[in-house]
Amino acid sequence: MAYPDRDFLLHSPSAKRLFHEVADGLPIYDYHCHLPPDEIARNHRWSNLTELWLGGDHYKWRLLRANGIDERFITGDAAPEEKFQAWAATVPKTLRNPIHHWTHLELQRYFGINLLLSPDTADLIWEEANEKLSDESFCVHGILEKFDVRMVGTTDDPVDPLDTHHAIADSALSTKVRPTFRPDKAFAVDQPENFNAWIDKLEAISDTDISQLGDLLTALHKRHDAFHEAGCRLSDHGLDHCPALRCDDAEAAIIFEKARTGQAATAEEREQFTFYLLLFLGRLDAAREWTKQLHLGPFRNVNPGMFERLGPDSGFDTIGDFRQGPGLVNYLGALAAENTLPKIVLYNINPTDNYLFAAMTGAFQDGTVAGKIQFGSGWWFLDQKEGMEMQINALSSTGLLSRFVGMLTDSRSFLSFPRHEYFRRILCNLIGNDADRGELPDDFETLANLVRDVCSENAARQFGDV
Repeated sequence: MAYPDRDFLLHSPSAKRLFHEVADGLPIYDYHCHLPPDEIARNHRWSNLTELWLGGDHYKWRLLRANGIDERFITGDAAPEEKFQAWAATVPKTLRNPIHHWTHLELQRYFGINLLLSPDTADLIWEEANEKLSDESFCVHGILEKFDVRMVGTTDDPVDPLDTHHAIADSALSTKVRPTFRPDKAFAVDQPENFNAWIDKLEAISDTDISQLGDLLTALHKRHDAFHEAGCRLSDHGLDHCPALRCDDAEAAIIFEKARTGQAATAEEREQFTFYLLLFLGRLDAAREWTKQLHLGPFRNVNPGMFERLGPDSGFDTIGDFRQGPGLVNYLGALAAENTLPKIVLYNINPTDNYLFAAMTGAFQDGTVAGKIQFGSGWWFLDQKEGMEMQINALSSTGLLSRFVGMLTDSRSFLSFPRHEYFRRILCNLIGNDADRGELPDDFETLANLVRDVCSENAARQFGDV
């Protein structure tokens, strides 16, 4: 029997019917990911399975290290087949980790391979998958079409040129590829060397001399406009927490001028400056009717030696335990008070905060847009079965699951689209099990409408077809 089988994660008759008759095959709106737009623009093809499957995937890198695999076979100079062999030796050790599920879903959905990956099957899988990769249809555009991906939201810095996005928009690709405005480097006034290097790039791309705070705001506004013209409809910030310290124009100007002259801001000043800019950027988003995403909570780059060796996004981040409530109330409340609160998606990384985030969304709904404030899908360490169930349960208990915009991959890999199927199976199982226990109505079409909305149609309405 194939693993995962047809009814994987589906444990009741109604769950199976909801998935197979409703959720399976719905179009995908992957509104937040880290796919490289240049690879989409040039319709990239991969030379081998290691490049496609292991390159840049720090989820897998963490498990390889935990399995005692030397870094040479992870991010080092080992041959591609050697790296794949190291992964094949690790996969059997990943039982009960979601990557064991994802690995075999990906082998099935992309390559039609039903074998369990292990040292015994590695050679056969390597050869068969690489043969499939040689087919002309196995390319970025082919994958997007195969999985009926209607919309992709990449993650882009304001200093990034948007040529690739314009090229994609002018191509024959049916998938809408939208940039996402993520200006996190604008907050780094406590790191003046990095901050000023970034400001120099912002000056160049915005054609703005930035010597005072007002110039920075002008340049950011220009880039916000340019992103909108390129199809952007979402912004994003990755923060450990929302700042709780307020800041006026004069205070922000002093902090900016100090950083511009090479003086590092204090931790308190950085928090003030971040709050100031977040307010400004929230107003821009509201004016353009964008959706702002807030990814909150991780400890990043916690292993100094490995950060020095490999840099960021290498698998050395973890769940943080920051106090999230006061800053969120402070920030959302400030925007709401001046009627400039945009549509928001809140993502937490610490499951302790699930009910805090879920209940927070209800406190800032204003009746102007259905689902205006969202508790986002289980993210990073929580985008697995238990994490998704916890997020869905907290949202269901405090708000409207029916208005939820659903799953996103947050991935750097073009092999991640089966994670939408994974989420859909989990959702259908929760809804179907409730129905078969009599905890939801015995009305298939009502349940089917809920599943359609959460899996695809809410995201289409909010992100895909504007």
